[in-house]
Amino acid sequence: MTNIFRLGVLMLVTLPWSMTATCADEPAFTVAIVPQFAPLQIYRDWTPVLAHLERSTGYHFQLRVYEQIPRFEAELAQGIPDLAYMNPYHLVMVKQAQDYRPLVRDDATRLSGVLVVQRDGPIKTLTDLNGKTVAFPSPNAFGASLYMRALLAEKEGLKINPVYGINHQSVYRQVMVGDAPAGGGVEATLHKEPEAVQAQLRVIYTTPGVAPHPFAAHPRVPVAAAKKIADALLAMGSDAEGSKLLAAVQIPQPVAADYLRDYEPLLRLNLEKYAGSVGK
Repeated sequence: MTNIFRLGVLMLVTLPWSMTATCADEPAFTVAIVPQFAPLQIYRDWTPVLAHLERSTGYHFQLRVYEQIPRFEAELAQGIPDLAYMNPYHLVMVKQAQDYRPLVRDDATRLSGVLVVQRDGPIKTLTDLNGKTVAFPSPNAFGASLYMRALLAEKEGLKINPVYGINHQSVYRQVMVGDAPAGGGVEATLHKEPEAVQAQLRVIYTTPGVAPHPFAAHPRVPVAAAKKIADALLAMGSDAEGSKLLAAVQIPQPVAADYLRDYEPLLRLNLEKYAGSVGK
């Protein structure tokens, strides 16, 4: 049994967790978050953001939190969430089937994948990983896995045995305790780890940066409503309290996102053969 909050109302529901409208006749939208972190952390960080949006827009939001990325991807492929915070390649992968529209992304940093090893462990260089097992959050975690695996194979000439865990946090801990000689993550999630965890890890490879995760809307969300939500997120970025809340969800400097400019170029990376099936 899982304790879940609606805004102002304590609820008991099963996963995915929900923060729902208090009145059935008021506008409500489901919001899905890619599970880079454990569900409790996602719920803790996103709940105040959505509460702020409720006050700004008058809409209500149902937060959907997942334990593993494949479940999130399956619902995304079916177009279940009205709104979703997804990785860049998720947007590309579901563009034809669902046509999610990117509304907002962060402008403070680019998304860069990192490959980490134990700081004082036996792996000193990339070549030490040839033929070894490397942990990743999921096949389609973009910077942490998909782009990383493509670069290791095609640019660095490494042959590795990929294994997939639960989320970025689980990968870092696998490496930290020696269950995997190396693991993939992204700079943003690594920097959110406790200092005690970061102190035991060392980055040995970093991918080129790309436009970071978009907050996107399904086409069934009315254009006027999507614009109102996007405008509210952008306004949060210029407000001290709002900016602090957005920093917790990796959007410290929100700007308007554009599919053609920010995400369509990812198609030129030719990552199809490294991508797992979405929605399977």
